[in-house]
Amino acid sequence: MTETTEISADMALGGGMTLKQKLAKAMFRSRLRAFGLVTPLLLMIVMAFLVPIVVFLTQAFYNDTFEKFMPNTTPLLKQWDAKSAPTEEMYAALVKDLIVTKKDKDIGKVASRVNRELSGTRSLFTATGRKAAKLEAPFRDSLIKTKEKWGDIEVWKAMKIASKSLTPAYVASAVDLKYTAEGKFERKPEDRRIHVTLFLRTFEISIIVTLAGLFLGYPVAFLLSTLPARTSNMLMILVLLPFWTSLLVRTTAWIAMLQSQGVLNDLFVVFGLAADDDRFSLIYNKTGTLIAMTHILLPFMILPLYSVMKTVPQTYVRAAKSMGATNWTAFWRVYFPQTIPGIGAGGILVFILAISFYITPALVGGQDGTMISNFIDFHMRSSLNWSLAAALGFVLLTIVLFFYWLYDRIVGIDNMKMG
Repeated sequence: MTETTEISADMALGGGMTLKQKLAKAMFRSRLRAFGLVTPLLLMIVMAFLVPIVVFLTQAFYNDTFEKFMPNTTPLLKQWDAKSAPTEEMYAALVKDLIVTKKDKDIGKVASRVNRELSGTRSLFTATGRKAAKLEAPFRDSLIKTKEKWGDIEVWKAMKIASKSLTPAYVASAVDLKYTAEGKFERKPEDRRIHVTLFLRTFEISIIVTLAGLFLGYPVAFLLSTLPARTSNMLMILVLLPFWTSLLVRTTAWIAMLQSQGVLNDLFVVFGLAADDDRFSLIYNKTGTLIAMTHILLPFMILPLYSVMKTVPQTYVRAAKSMGATNWTAFWRVYFPQTIPGIGAGGILVFILAISFYITPALVGGQDGTMISNFIDFHMRSSLNWSLAAALGFVLLTIVLFFYWLYDRIVGIDNMKMG
């Protein structure tokens, strides 16, 4: 009987196709239609999100400015051992390239690229470029006579580093290391080690904001999940209300509240918590950043918690109490473990959002509350060092992905639920 069924299932239908082939063809057409529906969305995500990110991050490793505009000097620098004195051939090639770059008005780009490896070389290049066409052999003596700094081997080492289009120099700088002309890594001077400190401060602030959001959001979510639907829906409007207000407006409001003559300090004086001539410093420091960010990101913690708590049957807690458990035991042993997926979802959501926060630290953070995102913005808009900005972004992305992997290994991403 079984063999007869299998034979009938494989029997050829109209057109010589078996039933299995017919079903497979129908499934393929269904999947093709589904893929066609989501194709515009996929293309938009790829072109408007993934491609710009990839293009931007490649600048952390690739910069061909020097190699592009200094074609005669670059191959000689790559062959140079960075120990012996530069040869006359290297000086001649440099003069030849300076003449061309000055004529094509590209010398500023070359000067900026080398200046990022050795401060003070920008003016050296631009000043020499104006006189390069008048220099005569021997070019070593002519260049040193024009600018004595051309005899400094450190300038040539900086050019050697800049001549490498594919370079780890920017990523090394992002973690307070210096990539040398010999291909080694050295720690920067202590007064220039700022990026690691900023990364640590960023993660410190993000963790504190996440824990504060959990501490404040858990009771609110619990209350919303246990109240009658009519009441909880009305209170939920208050949780969602900040989303209807601009982030800039909310941050500006905190400036008015946290300043020395602001609302909070006035209340502290009224209740005797602070003297009128010795008020708390709550603005333009880490404290202001923590307060404002916790308030702004609190809804992102409450909503996942609420959505998970709403699915936890209250009968479990009542059953535990009927068997002799205290209120605390019933909560800790029965209710709390079932809300861990919501804690994980809210925690990772708030943490990732806090890491990339920019506007709030910029307005209320001051020097002590500055985060790594503010430095990325500085290099993008002020110093125009996009390669270093990309390197900082790459390091930040790598660390976030590591934390995400760690979370998956310890907790399990499958256990994270939004309700």
